[in-house]
Amino acid sequence: QVQLVESGGGLVQPGGSLRLSCTASSLRFVLVDMGWYRQAPGNQRELVATVTSEGSSNYADPVKGRFTISRDNAKNTVYLQMNSLKPEDTAVYYCNAHFRAFDAWGQGTQVTVSS
Repeated sequence: QVQLVESGGGLVQPGGSLRLSCTASSLRFVLVDMGWYRQAPGNQRELVATVTSEGSSNYADPVKGRFTISRDNAKNTVYLQMNSLKPEDTAVYYCNAHFRAFDAWGQGTQVTVSS
């Protein structure tokens, strides 16, 4: 059974940084595209960033220049480095693995940006 386990969320002040990690098990990590999504209260889940199996990355406009997605295939792990955090970045962040018709999601990790 595929499992995605996120970590690294927490409370941070505006302007601060956090790094999220997502470790996958029971899948051919090198073949799948990985992504981070987020959902704030009352909002739909939205794309934050993705990285393909070849290493190409894509970012949502609100996070461009502040967030960086990366992957370590040897560790079956994808990261999201978040800098210059804003209160509007507050949300539950979810890890996603995608391959053709297959999708798997992590349980989510809370990120709260507040002074």
